[in-house]
Amino acid sequence: MDDLCDNGRLPQLPLRHVARLDQTPFPLDILDLSHDGRGVARREGGKTVFVTGALPGERVVVRQTARSRSFDEAVTLEVERASPDRVEPRCPHFGVCSGCVLQHLDESKQIVAKQRVLLDNFTRIGHVTPDEVLPPLTDRQWGYRRKGRFSVRRVEKKGKTVVGFRELDPRFVADLSICYTAIPAIGERVEALSALVDSMDARREIPQIEFIAGDDTVALVFRHLSPLSDADRERLLAFAQAQGFAIFLQPGGIDSVHALWPQDPPLAFRLPQWDVTLQFRPLDFIQVNRGLNEKMIARAIELLDVQPGERVLDLFCGLGNFTLPLARGSAQVVGVEGDAGLVARARENAALNALGNAEFHAADLTQPLDGKPWARQGFDRLLLDPPRSGADAVLRQLSLKGLKRIVYVSCHPGSLARDAGYLVNERGWKLRAAGVMDMFPHTAHVESIALFEP
Repeated sequence: MDDLCDNGRLPQLPLRHVARLDQTPFPLDILDLSHDGRGVARREGGKTVFVTGALPGERVVVRQTARSRSFDEAVTLEVERASPDRVEPRCPHFGVCSGCVLQHLDESKQIVAKQRVLLDNFTRIGHVTPDEVLPPLTDRQWGYRRKGRFSVRRVEKKGKTVVGFRELDPRFVADLSICYTAIPAIGERVEALSALVDSMDARREIPQIEFIAGDDTVALVFRHLSPLSDADRERLLAFAQAQGFAIFLQPGGIDSVHALWPQDPPLAFRLPQWDVTLQFRPLDFIQVNRGLNEKMIARAIELLDVQPGERVLDLFCGLGNFTLPLARGSAQVVGVEGDAGLVARARENAALNALGNAEFHAADLTQPLDGKPWARQGFDRLLLDPPRSGADAVLRQLSLKGLKRIVYVSCHPGSLARDAGYLVNERGWKLRAAGVMDMFPHTAHVESIALFEP
């Protein structure tokens, strides 16, 4: 589960017909907010225009930046009539960096907009409506991002190495001095990272730096395309010791990641409500927002409503983020995950927490499940937490007979809506409740949860 569930960057539409555009500014009235956080307007003749930096109800002066057959794209130059929900963005890089695109919208209104996106997807894609809209789950708005990936690029025209997320124009890397959505240990040290890489012999051979934080350790993974010199290793070691980071190197694929310093850094986070500790490796998937993750687990367990003696199936289980807390109140939980490394860590986490009633299996849930013994077992409750592509393939193969409830945690409202439509319209289930969860404040990313009953 990389891309948006993992690092919060919005996918960008490709540039279209940029050449020979009329650059004359023109006014537009903004009618709505798109799923990716842009204002939606109509030109004379009815053609849709997506406007970066505009909010519903505003009248803005824009410049066209791209066009296609079905819609145009533009950027806001001036706000003639502002929305009452407009606020001053906190970040100096807003409008350039694509890391978060909703900072100009009042925080309390962002989650309302995301709820509207979810409900619209249910109606438009799934042709379903939840019986109940759950209250949104929110947590801290700033300094929440404990996992992400910075792009790195040596820019000769600037005479420096740039570290940051991609710009709104994804061809470029945003030159960040600070990131307010990242945890302070990272967000306040972006310039230090830039200076570090700039001092290295390999500054043109480091394309990205990943960061991930446990409760006690913040780790950085430096991807490098050529072997590092002894001097570069010494620079990284000195930086790690001065700043308090654990440093990992990645000269090749995921399996090539190894610790530079310290030799065996502890990477783990606790879920205190369930007395569970989850250990992980530096490139493993963990939920980005620690506080929201704990609230999300609590809601999923509440909605599943597991009774004593019941068995639960947890698909796309990862490290056991839901599986192990569920095991505290279930007869047995079976977790299934496509990444064999995550399955190995999940088993280790079950042993670490002395949870003998949690078992884990490796299986590609997009492929046929013939011959998988766990798929033929009977379960009382089902939890799904799929990647952006959703759970369509596995749902179409599973026997849902005997299941009392399905809880579906989603990082993409479109795939959730599609799968909800399948469960309701083809399998005869009811969409009892659904709601949004603000895993990525100030971004247009929509995390949600839904409850289905037979």
